[in-house]
Amino acid sequence: MSNVKTIIDSNKERYLSELFELLRIPSVSADSRHKDDVRRTAVFVQKKLQDAGAGHVELMETGGHPIVYGEKIVDPKKPTVLVYGHYDVQPPDPLDLWTSPPFEPTVKDGKIYARGSCDDKGQVYMHIKALEIMMQEKSMHCNIKFMIEGEEEVGSANLGAFVKANKNKLKADVILISDTALISLNQPSITVGLRGLSYMEVQVTGPNRDLHSGVYGGAVANPANVLASMIASLHDEKGRVTIPGFYNDVAELTSADRKALNNAPFDLEDYKKDLGIDEVSGEKGFTTLERTGIRPTLDVNGIWGGYTGEGAKTVLPSVASAKISMRLVPNQKPDDITALFTKHILSIAPKTVKVKVTAHHGGEAAVTPTDSAAFMAATRAFEEVWGKTPIPTRDGGSIPIVALFKKELGLDTVLMGFGLDSDALHSPNEHYGIKNFLIGIETIVAFHKHFGA
Repeated sequence: MSNVKTIIDSNKERYLSELFELLRIPSVSADSRHKDDVRRTAVFVQKKLQDAGAGHVELMETGGHPIVYGEKIVDPKKPTVLVYGHYDVQPPDPLDLWTSPPFEPTVKDGKIYARGSCDDKGQVYMHIKALEIMMQEKSMHCNIKFMIEGEEEVGSANLGAFVKANKNKLKADVILISDTALISLNQPSITVGLRGLSYMEVQVTGPNRDLHSGVYGGAVANPANVLASMIASLHDEKGRVTIPGFYNDVAELTSADRKALNNAPFDLEDYKKDLGIDEVSGEKGFTTLERTGIRPTLDVNGIWGGYTGEGAKTVLPSVASAKISMRLVPNQKPDDITALFTKHILSIAPKTVKVKVTAHHGGEAAVTPTDSAAFMAATRAFEEVWGKTPIPTRDGGSIPIVALFKKELGLDTVLMGFGLDSDALHSPNEHYGIKNFLIGIETIVAFHKHFGA
């Protein structure tokens, strides 16, 4: 691998320049105004896969944004790795909290600040550069297929149909995804568990127009007040979700499993310092690592209504809304949780308002095996490049495709991510370490070598 490291070091500036070009395209899939930018990003990824040496690359249309499919089949007898990732990004809002423009990559303290730098453009691009190196070195130990989508940040609505319609094209021996985080640059880790998701929107409507709060206040229900009260009732004093049936199917870990989970390096004081908080919060009886890895949650992601501009405007809003996400654990089904949430919200709504509940998207939780050849290949790759054995961890985020791959293709996934929890994913000032990017390329090349063996 010393020659691989030499190649990476000598091409570092070019790799970064190409990544910066990719990061400058505002591929915000949630915003229809960026539809052309999303497609432009897909075309960019297509070209870079071709330049790297993929023998066949195409844009495959879906009901939404296109999927970039590419492959390099060197020998049908060799194992095949299917790399999954996404080229779309989260909206950059609120813009005023960014210290540099979100779509103008800026390097500070060895980190690339830009929307998508870590999630997931930077991590996807590591795989493209790994392919380029293996082609250059004539060291293709595996066949490689790529499926890079443009709708992950809005729920991958068209991905299920695509996978079902292209099972032969997607045949492989393992899925490889880099869209998760390491414990730290001092201690590598491999994610073996992901939470599922149910993402909802609640709209509360009162009077047929905004009202003067002095004239009507106290006589007409205020939708913002009602919504706030409803949301507050969704947790009890122990931090548990109050929706009836919410915990019915939750998979409980054994004492031994919980102990193993908490053996991962974690400094609570550093955690609080990094977030600028005085104390952590959550479900009573569980540690921070357990709350974020093995317990289901319910959180408000956005709430609005009435006047939010500068200065004062004393109104009683006609409408108030909130977006709410529920992270789910193994055995919880997103459709079931969505139905339970909808039923409960409608049941607690007072007659003084009208309530509408909309389901946006969801996905199942997933647990990946730690005794497979692919997991061992990933372990050996980290040991070779990092000189340390990676620790299995559970990630609080969601990648619905993992459960879908298992169901439709019968394939397990290796979650080999190189980000850090402190990289501000989905937040202003998202960033990705240059060292993470470069050592990620090297580790991915090592994975292919060990899996091929």
